[in-house]
Amino acid sequence: MSGEETEAPSEEDVAADEPDPDAPASSEAANENAKLFGVWDVTEIAYEDPSTKRYMTVTPIAHTMGRHASKQFKKSEISLVERLINRLMQTDENTGKKQQATRIVRDAFDIVHERTEENPVQVLVTAVENAAPREETVRLKYGGISVPKAVDVAPQRRVDQALLFISDAVASATYKSTTAAAEALANELVAAADYDVEGSYSISQKEERERVAAAAR
Repeated sequence: MSGEETEAPSEEDVAADEPDPDAPASSEAANENAKLFGVWDVTEIAYEDPSTKRYMTVTPIAHTMGRHASKQFKKSEISLVERLINRLMQTDENTGKKQQATRIVRDAFDIVHERTEENPVQVLVTAVENAAPREETVRLKYGGISVPKAVDVAPQRRVDQALLFISDAVASATYKSTTAAAEALANELVAAADYDVEGSYSISQKEERERVAAAAR
């Protein structure tokens, strides 16, 4: 047989070329190219409200397996999308159905993109900023008499309340209705991002809470 014979690579050389399956994907390229649901880019999200920006983290991870569940105030480090998913689960019918809630949000994002041609993650951030109440009332007792008093809302609570209003809007729109949950969520996100007081449940709740607080000043 003519020609030079090539030596077959040894098992040690093959093992050295194979990547370590237990090694973390910590490269900058992997983090930059990661996308939410494999579709949506989260690297260029604009924040209009500086007070809530610190408490709205947007990452391409939609399920952290509850790693922050027992740590106080660590929820602000969880992605805003996952916090919305968790809020959608907080009903008697949907408790524990994380995959179903994730599918609802993913389908809603597709609907939002079809309607607005914008990044649905940006629409969510804008909707939360618009639906976050700035004032609310507390009850103070003076000599056995309960008196409402207006107070400023902490930025972290503002984000919590906005997500609560959005999830309540989905529950209200789908209760005894043929409207799909993804459709209801998409309608609410688009209306809240546009600050539609009449068409958005969350915006109307925010306006009502601030109106009551203004009367209690």
